[in-house]
Amino acid sequence: MKRYLSILNHRTLFTLILSIVIPFLAFEFEIYYHIDLTLISLAIIFPLVFAIRGAFKRREKSLQFLSQFRSSLKTIYYFFNSISKLSFSKKEEINNILLEISESFVNHLSQSSHNTTEIDKKTENIFKFILDNEEDIPNSSKQKILRFVRDLHLSIENLIAVHTHRTPISLKAYCLIFIYIFPTVYTPTIINKIGYENPHNITYFIIILSEFILISLYNIQDQMEHPFDRDGLDDIKLDNFKIDRIVE
Repeated sequence: MKRYLSILNHRTLFTLILSIVIPFLAFEFEIYYHIDLTLISLAIIFPLVFAIRGAFKRREKSLQFLSQFRSSLKTIYYFFNSISKLSFSKKEEINNILLEISESFVNHLSQSSHNTTEIDKKTENIFKFILDNEEDIPNSSKQKILRFVRDLHLSIENLIAVHTHRTPISLKAYCLIFIYIFPTVYTPTIINKIGYENPHNITYFIIILSEFILISLYNIQDQMEHPFDRDGLDDIKLDNFKIDRIVE
């Protein structure tokens, strides 16, 4: 149940307060009128839908890049462990390098830091290992390994790009401002349609429900565009993409 309530936050509380205060003031000062709400609806719904669609695509792309990341690591692991000339200790060394890349990069994605210095150093250790053991690694195997190292780097760079660059801040700010403004414009029109003499509870209910829907969609989009932080129902299960994953 706690996870389903994760879309509720300080923004939800603020909009609910607005949804109560603004109708109260409108009734208190008898403010009601009739305007076409099409434009104000378009000002919120279209950008919000665009942002949600963009966040969903980011999540789907992230799954694709994570799959490529793990498959590249596993293939490199298989290649190195199939080389008969490499000693057991050398195989253990490269296995630890691959495991360290897997663990550190997955942990990096789950955090807010954008510093990739350590990740770059750890991935370079694969190439250093190849150079240090050139005599024991056949040239044909080396070429194949380097090809999958390229795929590994490509998946890492793509995931770093997704992790660093998110939905344009200006678009999100635009949506949020109009969601906050919406009750101010919407309330007098609802009072006019329902009738000032009719029960006020109906107006309160409609305003609160409308604001709750809009801010909940905004919060869902905000969570979905952070698919790695392990906060939210739709976040990616990063542990499933580690090289040594354990499926429960």
